[in-house]
Amino acid sequence: GLFRGSGEEGPATNTIYSGDGVLLTSTQDVVDRWAEYFEDLLNPTDTSSSEEAESGDFGLASQISGAEVTEVVKKLLCGKAPGVDEIRPEFLKALDVVGLCWLTRLCNIAWTSGVVPLDWQTGVVVPLFKKGDCRVCYNCRGITLLSLPGKVYSGILERRVRRIVESQIQEGQCGFRPGRGTLDQLYTFRGILEGGWEFAQPVYMCFVDLEKAFDRVPRGALWEVLREYGVPGPLIRAVRSLYDRCQSLVRIAGSKSGSFPVRVGLRQGCPLSPILFITFMDRISRCSQGVEGISFGGLRIISQLFAVDVVMLVSSDSDLQLSLERFAAECEAGGMRISSSKSETMVLIQKRVECLNVRDEVLPPSRGV
Repeated sequence: GLFRGSGEEGPATNTIYSGDGVLLTSTQDVVDRWAEYFEDLLNPTDTSSSEEAESGDFGLASQISGAEVTEVVKKLLCGKAPGVDEIRPEFLKALDVVGLCWLTRLCNIAWTSGVVPLDWQTGVVVPLFKKGDCRVCYNCRGITLLSLPGKVYSGILERRVRRIVESQIQEGQCGFRPGRGTLDQLYTFRGILEGGWEFAQPVYMCFVDLEKAFDRVPRGALWEVLREYGVPGPLIRAVRSLYDRCQSLVRIAGSKSGSFPVRVGLRQGCPLSPILFITFMDRISRCSQGVEGISFGGLRIISQLFAVDVVMLVSSDSDLQLSLERFAAECEAGGMRISSSKSETMVLIQKRVECLNVRDEVLPPSRGV
């Protein structure tokens, strides 16, 4: 597990620099600085945080069954750190029939009312040191710990959402999907490159990286996408209930900060977030597709996706520029942003090619094959 036992989490330091570069030494000042940093990080100011008004049929759908709860509880991994309520996975896995009935009842109260306990909406952010000066907030990343009973409820909702949207997501997406992975993408790319080389067909590729993708998803737009993909009103309301009062607090060296709201993006560590994200990205990908692409044996391939990573495939540099511009426009409209510094082009051809541009920034080319 990430954390075991009762050891303290976070960077091994009792000091941190403020936003103005002042070294903070008191425990409360350090905790407050971390809370300030993560509140800014988790609430991008250039992303819409508006929630669309509820619509659709919110009549009572099928209740949550004891079998659903039992199945999700069985899949919980032992040794994982608890959320704000300090309930560990071992506690839930030790529940007998009566305990599971009470947990099922709690999930059904949340389902029918459209309201969940505040603990289920609260994330505990633990800073983990990456590299550099550990007294600089930017050199750490946050791991969010969520309530385990809340994750059971989220896991049930994830299964219901996935049953509806899975068949609608494009074949080119291999991230967060059962039975698919990077090996599938590597096999596809090998076939594309071998075919392009054998038949002297140029292959132009753009490897696109999205900037803080999970943290930038506008929730109002996400609910609309779920409706478009056929997710019924009661299920959307249940998903929304986890975000209505979404907040976080920072825990470091045994001390906790006050809570702060998180208005934008998907919840880190939530079982629902992966399927919500790839559904949202599938909508952006579909809207950005044109007539470009590459064809082998009558099959046209436009792009390949692995969660946040996107590869565009076309047969000319002009088509690649058009595809990139269209994709960038759809990303901007959907609240996402391409990271120019982490995106790159690659070409299977023997001649020099022109660089691509995103918002007047030039993407660095890789070496031609």
